[in-house]
Order: sequence, then structure tokens, then C-alpha cells
Amino acid sequence: PPPHSPSHLPTAPRRRVYLDHNATTPLAPEAAQAVRDAMCQAWGNPSSSHPAGRKAKELIGSARESLARMVGGRPEDIVFTSGGTEANNMVIHTARRHFRESQARLGDSWGTPHIVTSSVEHDSIRLPLEQLVKESLAETTFVPVSPRSGRAEVDDVFAAIRPTTCLVSIMLANNETGVIMPVTELSQRVHALNQRRAAEGLPRILVHTDAAQMIGKGHVDVQELGVDYLTIVGHKFYGPRIGALYVRGPGTTTPLHPMLFGGGQERSFRPGGSLMEPVWVFFPQAAELVSKNWEAYEAHMRDVRDYLEARLEASFGKQRIHLNSHFTGSKRLCNTSNFSILGPGLQGRRVLSHCKMLLASVGAACHSEKGDRPSSILLSCGIPYDVAQNALRLSVGRDTTRADVDLVVQDLMQAVAQLDQDQAL
Repeated sequence: PPPHSPSHLPTAPRRRVYLDHNATTPLAPEAAQAVRDAMCQAWGNPSSSHPAGRKAKELIGSARESLARMVGGRPEDIVFTSGGTEANNMVIHTARRHFRESQARLGDSWGTPHIVTSSVEHDSIRLPLEQLVKESLAETTFVPVSPRSGRAEVDDVFAAIRPTTCLVSIMLANNETGVIMPVTELSQRVHALNQRRAAEGLPRILVHTDAAQMIGKGHVDVQELGVDYLTIVGHKFYGPRIGALYVRGPGTTTPLHPMLFGGGQERSFRPGGSLMEPVWVFFPQAAELVSKNWEAYEAHMRDVRDYLEARLEASFGKQRIHLNSHFTGSKRLCNTSNFSILGPGLQGRRVLSHCKMLLASVGAACHSEKGDRPSSILLSCGIPYDVAQNALRLSVGRDTTRADVDLVVQDLMQAVAQLDQDQAL
């Protein structure tokens, strides 16, 4: 064909719609600009006393203040980590060690430390606990969520508490269903219980929540939540791929034990400078955006998410859409929709592979290698096996529009039509 025939013209890149914001978010433009500035101006070692070092130290202090403001804490309560996984492991490590040290100090023998968590936690809580159980270093109760509410109910968590319980860790919002857990009520009841336990010579129960999914999508205030520890993950709110741990008075009011030993950074709670110090400058901008705009973000994302679910039901028919994240009486994240398109051969992974525009997942990104096996979290919530197998998790972002939703629903309809046709052959 002649050189300018249509087959030789460059094809326009195919439009993609990203609806996987619970897995990760793009870096906010403001944060990206801050990085470029800081790399030029604040490249010094913050432990050094010369001007370049002082400038870097100043930026880290600013990042700490911004994160503290975002969650309603004090700057001294923020400890930077490499990510949410490290923060969660640090809490478990601390609770176990605090139990042992309290036991030795009081000359009591309480036995093996016991930890209570839910059946729907992130792997960075579940797997360390399973490993401790395997090594006989701790006992753990995984409290099932209620199939009616999708929540770890406070009464069920309390029923699991033993004299040897040293930690209760319940996520603030689930990454797959979006269900928000009753953490405030849980903290209040644990606080009252701790006063009685102290009088009886029993160990203090520490309270932790992993707030990775909630920050930037809803109100997060550590004073209201009443927790001892709260995990912060930057890349879930348009920030860097690092994390932080809020600790209510680290080393004084609330114990915190390092897992690493080294250069003394982060008051020796989390030494190690080379990995993290250049990246901390991302955090202030991402955190300030959340502090100033979270209500507007929440309203926008809820509107787009609700429009998505309405369009799905209108396009496929209510009988064919099962909303896996709708639980009576439970609140959920403003941006998350977990649903199944019912029918044979419509496993979530197959539907996504036939989509031309939609970028999404069937559940937690860290489980993506598990084939067509349904999400254990959905099964824990009482979703039937064949429905859970067809699940898709769509999580909208700050920039997602109703027009994006229209494109996605059309894309899903063509994918399902193709699969239905294949099934009929």
C-alpha cells in the first residue's frame, strides 16, 4: 500500500481508564514538583550540622508536622517507615516484646502473648501473626467478620480477649469490600478494660489500626479513634511509596521497639537514612492535600462510585449484578465498589482480560497470583463461592469522572458479550 494509506498511519494510543486506586495511586503533581525542588536544594544528610544537612532536617520536620496534622496527632508521634508492611510488623514486634518485658518486670508468668485480629486483614498483619504462631512465639485469634455487616464486630473481638492478650489489631477499612470497621468503639472498650486489668495485674492491651485505605477518602483522627498505633501508607493517597506509624507518645505513653539497629535516625526507633531521607520530602504535599481537601475528595468519589453502581445495574439488569460490598447498616469507603457480574464463564480475571479500556483488579493487588480462586476476604464475608469467583473490585480516584464510568460500563458490556458468545459455542 502507498506510504500514507490508513494502515501506515500511526494509531492513536488506546484510551485507558484506571480504576485500581485501592492498589496504588499516581503521585500528586504537587508532590512530584516538591521532589524535584528538594533533590536540588536539600540533598544533605539531616544528621549533619552544615547548611545542606540543616535544610534536609528542616524538610523532614515539615513532613512530620504535615502527617501529624493529617491524622490529628503530634509531630513527635510520627515515625517514618519503608511502608505499611514494616509499620504493621513493627507494632506486632513491639506488642510481643512489651508483653515479655512487663512480665519480667512484674515477676509474673502470664504465659504466651496473645493477639486478636480479624479474618480480613492485610497480609502484612496476617502472615507475621501466622509465623509467630508457627514458631510458638505467640497465640492469635482471627475473629471472623459478620456475614450480615462485613465488619469485625466489637462484641466478637471482646469475646476473643484472654488474660494474655497484649494487642488488638483491626483495620480501619477493608481494601476489598471497603467496609469501615468500628475502631472507635473498640478502642473505648479496650481502654475501660485496661483499667480493670491493671488492677488485676494483667498486661495492657495495645490497640492498632491499619488506616492505609481510609486516609484521603474519609475522616481520620487519632484522638477520635483512640488508638495507640495507626499505620499510614503514602502511595494510597497520591504520595510516595513509603509509610509511617503514628504512635501515641512513642517510648513513653506507648511502647515502641525497633526492629532495626543502626545510625540513630527516627530517634533510633527506625534507623536507616539512605533509603528514606530523600523521599520524605514527598510527604508534606500529599498530606497537606488530604488535610485541606478530604471532604471534597470524599464527596466527589462517592458520587462517581454511586453513579458506577447505578450504571452497572441499568446496563446489565439488577438480577445480573451482585454488589459484594453492600452490607446492611455498614458504612464503606467512598470510592470502592466490589461487584460480580453473574453467569458462567465470567470469572473476574477473564472479564478483565477481555476489557479494552478498564484497568482494575479482582481484589487485593498482593493476591494477584492466586489464579481463579475467589478472594478469601469475600468468602469470609459470606459471599457464595461462585459469586466471589466473578468478583471485580473497582476503586475510583480523585480525577475519575462520570464520563470515565460510561466508558468502563460499555467496556464491561462488550467483554461480557464476548465471553457469553464464547460460552454459547
